[in-house]
Amino acid sequence: MATQFPVDFKCPISLEIMSDPVILSSGHTFDRASIQRWLDAGHRTCPISKLPLPDHPSLIPNHALRSLISTYTLLSPAKLQHQYHPHHHQYHHHRQQRHSQPQTPVSTLTSPASTLESKLDSLDQLTGLSKRDAAFRAKLTESGAVSAVLKCVDSEEPRLQEKALTLLLNVSLDDDNKVGLVAEGAIARIVEVLQGGSPNSRAVAATMLTSLAVVEVNKATIGAYPYAIRALVSLLRDGKSREQKEAATALYTICLFPDNRRRAVECGAVSFLIRIAESGLERAVEVLGLLAKCKEGREEMERFNGCVGILVRVLENGSSRGVQYALLTLNSLCSYSERMRVDAKNEGALAICVSLVEDDNERIRKNASNFVQVLSGNHSMS
Repeated sequence: MATQFPVDFKCPISLEIMSDPVILSSGHTFDRASIQRWLDAGHRTCPISKLPLPDHPSLIPNHALRSLISTYTLLSPAKLQHQYHPHHHQYHHHRQQRHSQPQTPVSTLTSPASTLESKLDSLDQLTGLSKRDAAFRAKLTESGAVSAVLKCVDSEEPRLQEKALTLLLNVSLDDDNKVGLVAEGAIARIVEVLQGGSPNSRAVAATMLTSLAVVEVNKATIGAYPYAIRALVSLLRDGKSREQKEAATALYTICLFPDNRRRAVECGAVSFLIRIAESGLERAVEVLGLLAKCKEGREEMERFNGCVGILVRVLENGSSRGVQYALLTLNSLCSYSERMRVDAKNEGALAICVSLVEDDNERIRKNASNFVQVLSGNHSMS
């Protein structure tokens, strides 16, 4: 009976069990035939969220859901494979004539008889091909190989874990795959590595989050995932230079989504970012610039003794990008707090900004001019 199937197995359009579930860029899953008819009719919005879609929307296979459905329906993945859209099948048949196939290395990854060295060699092969060949990356995801690679990420063997993450990082280069990787459970694996992996694996895991978070819908998903932001903050606290830089970069990308800024502050990011900024990592200043846009972030920065002085030193000695974000952060802080405005004046910020008003960089000139107005008291407190 139809009622025996989980409701998630049904296509939201046809209300029938999906034989070929695919993910739209909005993050919702539909049966390929149903959503293709919707798109062919000229619609360019998601049927569920009503969010706008690109002119040529990509349909990303949802292998995890497909596997579940095949278990329930007693259909093998091979039978489901032949239910693809005929043009889709023809296209991939043409590609198969031109590109090497990933099946042999993937079968090595899934075989219980495979040695560690053979698995490492297979991951190296797949990583090399996927790094330089977008068509191979697409074929790799369509073959269902991602689930096998994710299982390698679960391994307690550091080399296997790191190589599997590096391969997934290559796969995530294409925006179409970013949503698909999240749907297959990549975030849970990445967070586990951030919490307990080797230093190299933790750095690659943080880079992986940065890549996934480029897609807007993933920023919200990652931010809401338990311990994701907290694990990045822990990497800021405990990691060496490389891990800290990758963690800060991931936090910056994730915190472009406003709701995640408060989450980062609540996880204690501010104090670690300030200390790292003081040690010379300007990426931390970029994150502070985002966190200063929320009330909780500004309050934490005001509580940190010496925060303004550290940012003013970036104005004096930083790169063009570091100066730009230090100005943004100080503008936010000193517009909000009279005490921080006084601190900035005492640290010599006004004289520095007067010289920056003549800078070659237009953004620096504009931000420096605004900050001069703030320090001069010609800006209303927020």
